[in-house]
Amino acid sequence: MAETVRHDKTARQLRLLSDALGSGRLGPVKRMVNTLSPAEIGNLLESLPPGKRSVVWGLVEAEDDGEVLLHVGDEVRESLIADMDPDELIAAASDLDIDDLADLVEDLPDTVIDEVLKSMDRENRERLEQVLSYDEDTAGRLMNPDVVTVRADTTVDVVLRYLRLRGELPDHTDHLYVVSKRHQFLGRIALQALLTHEPSTPINQLLDDEQPAIGVDETSDEVARQFSDHDWISAPVVDDNNILLGRITIDDVVDIIREQAEHQALSAAGLGEDEDLFSPVWRAMRRRLVWLSVNLCTAFIAANVVGQFEHTIDKLVALAILMPMVAGLGGNAGTQVMALVVRGLALGQIGGSNIRTLLWKELRVALLNGLLMGAVLGLIVLAWFHNAGLSLVIFTALTCNLLLAAASGVLIPIGLKRAGFDPALASGIFLTALTDSLGFFTFLGLATVVLLR
Repeated sequence: MAETVRHDKTARQLRLLSDALGSGRLGPVKRMVNTLSPAEIGNLLESLPPGKRSVVWGLVEAEDDGEVLLHVGDEVRESLIADMDPDELIAAASDLDIDDLADLVEDLPDTVIDEVLKSMDRENRERLEQVLSYDEDTAGRLMNPDVVTVRADTTVDVVLRYLRLRGELPDHTDHLYVVSKRHQFLGRIALQALLTHEPSTPINQLLDDEQPAIGVDETSDEVARQFSDHDWISAPVVDDNNILLGRITIDDVVDIIREQAEHQALSAAGLGEDEDLFSPVWRAMRRRLVWLSVNLCTAFIAANVVGQFEHTIDKLVALAILMPMVAGLGGNAGTQVMALVVRGLALGQIGGSNIRTLLWKELRVALLNGLLMGAVLGLIVLAWFHNAGLSLVIFTALTCNLLLAAASGVLIPIGLKRAGFDPALASGIFLTALTDSLGFFTFLGLATVVLLR
């Protein structure tokens, strides 16, 4: 429901924006754009063709530039940065938190990066360099080093006076982190606990040491899973020696989850999640040509299988009519299984201990569906062509192809994952190749044996 409302809102904004741009009146456009949040502006920019996008981008308030750049895909970000002069880029970068700046800085021109680093104080420059030293898609790159820490041997009154002197807290601060003299993570204290206990209460009496810290080398997928499992707002990040390095907040995790969803949806079609909706024709063509070429090769394999049974098809034209049904139903069944397995792999739900159980379950589901759908299709073929042998052939072929599709839907993504490939990106191509080729082979082979003996 919420997603539908968001889509309707974006469509309405696009319509109003297009009308205002068409009239040539930029004042209403600027007022409308700057009532939106940076994320909404980013979504709107991605929805506009390059000409209109450039006009609207020029109307965005300067203080929002950095946040907006974080909420667009890499390809759109590249085009927006190209329209900005160095001073604008430096100003945009200076308004960002360290973790957000780490996401943006590598997309900036080298001269701008140098100026951004020069504009930072030593402490923040060292923090940025620390975050950039970690691999992408790890907790180290996600974390913000700006954390509020306290010692266990103080009291509530001391901590509250420290917070008043500090003046402000980092965004999404729901806990303070308790550390030792060597800055090792000991636990956390909820802000509400500080506000509801007597000033003389020792901090070590309020310490919550149940929340585990996240290792700095944990993958972003694992970070998202832990936040989802434990309903965290924020979580500490530590190194191998349990030294507190920073924290990850829920806003960063929401971005991870959204990117995962986009990746799974677009990878299944051989597309990248950062591809611009209005990218140049030649660039889009080159990217898609790779997977279209792979699909062409698999299509030739399927065509070659059919060609081996040319004599059978000549003798019984009904086979040509029915072939797509066997392949299509097998492909759909395999895609259903594959989607479940790819999701299970992404969530860490599938491993060596349960693959056999999963495969056996999917084979039984496929067998039951095959018998049911095969019987229905067999009766339809019998009524249509009045050929009991053909009815038996398509019943058997469909059941076999659904069993093959189930096995392929389980084993192909798992095999690709173990081989180091992205199962969301490549599974569909191999699945289609197998269900088409072997579906045709089973159907036409059975027809040759049963009907043309």
